[in-house]
Amino acid sequence: MDLQLQGKWAILAGSTRGLGHACAESLACEGVNVVLNSRDQMAGDEAARVLAETYGVTALAVGADVTTALGRAALVAACPAPDILVTNCGGPSPTAFVSTSLEDFQAAFDQNFHSAVGLIQLVLPAMREKKFGRIVNITSAMVKSPHPFMTLSIAARTALTGVAKAVSKEVAADNVTINNVLPERIDTGRQRQMAELQVALRGITLEEAYEEMAATIAAKRLGRPEEVGDACAFLCAAQSGFISGQNLHLDGGSYDGLF
Repeated sequence: MDLQLQGKWAILAGSTRGLGHACAESLACEGVNVVLNSRDQMAGDEAARVLAETYGVTALAVGADVTTALGRAALVAACPAPDILVTNCGGPSPTAFVSTSLEDFQAAFDQNFHSAVGLIQLVLPAMREKKFGRIVNITSAMVKSPHPFMTLSIAARTALTGVAKAVSKEVAADNVTINNVLPERIDTGRQRQMAELQVALRGITLEEAYEEMAATIAAKRLGRPEEVGDACAFLCAAQSGFISGQNLHLDGGSYDGLF
């Protein structure tokens, strides 16, 4: 399927590695020009060079911290009127609820709520004016399947989910969609972190930790980053204009609920 995205521009936060980079690669493969983001300018420049050479698109990199207003402004300044925005930021580390502080929750909101909402506010006016916009938030399966050790992530990302749903209803008539991707157990550095935590807490091997993670998934394997990237690209397609305000599980069929 031709997603009809050739020549469009995308801003992707946190996109030099992991799921953010997988989304950037899937969009670049469709002919989308990309603005990558990382706090590390050198890492961003290298990732942009590889995408440009591989897919023949224009790829830029902006070294900026999107948890700050200045960082978000710098990212949007590189592409003031993008067609696509993918928000992404690493999640807080798992913690016991009784051990978290108000400062921990504030940091989680800066990381996983304000970063996304701030970027959406900056790009929406231009998207609405030109009657095309695709916004995809990479959140977490935790917003629908809460875990007691993930309350920091749950709090911030559930708040983002609510805001995204509300705003999606306002902008749908302008052919601007806002959707959330909810990954679970995707084989990235984040899962390595989770596996290493189990090694430290329980004294099992890293291989055993990965086997246990895979066993919790109905598909009996971890997801691949490119599966997330391709799902994101489809939500950005011209043909996806009637899909908005949705939460797409990417979890190997593991979610137990109906909604």
